[in-house]
Amino acid sequence: MLKKFYKIGIVPYTVFLLYLMFFGMGRTQYEDNLLTIEPIFSTINFIKGSISWKDIIIIVGGNIIMFIPFGFLGWISLKLNDLKTLLFTFISAIVIVEALQYFSRMGIFEVDDVLLNTFGAFLGFLLKILIEEKCKIVD
Repeated sequence: MLKKFYKIGIVPYTVFLLYLMFFGMGRTQYEDNLLTIEPIFSTINFIKGSISWKDIIIIVGGNIIMFIPFGFLGWISLKLNDLKTLLFTFISAIVIVEALQYFSRMGIFEVDDVLLNTFGAFLGFLLKILIEEKCKIVD
């Protein structure tokens, strides 16, 4: 039952997430193409310069938590039950999305986003394994 709900929900969830990444939270098109390629330091600088913990949790935590469902993609394709394959596929997809943000100027290509989003997918993969073991989920 859980797998069936996931299979139905992941597509609209992905569309919603893409909406947030390109148009949500009052986004407007930048005048220039922007990218941040210095891993980790841009997030540390964001945290240091942030006005509130709420902003930090929403931005940094959101970049992890919102991508946890993608760790469950093995429920849709058996190939994605392998962590290496899942992460390779996920990283490829998220780099394309970040590039689209860059080229459309509807966001910033940020290496930290790729890292945080991938960490979220990894946590989702671990959670999927835990759920499968605890609930004895089979197809």
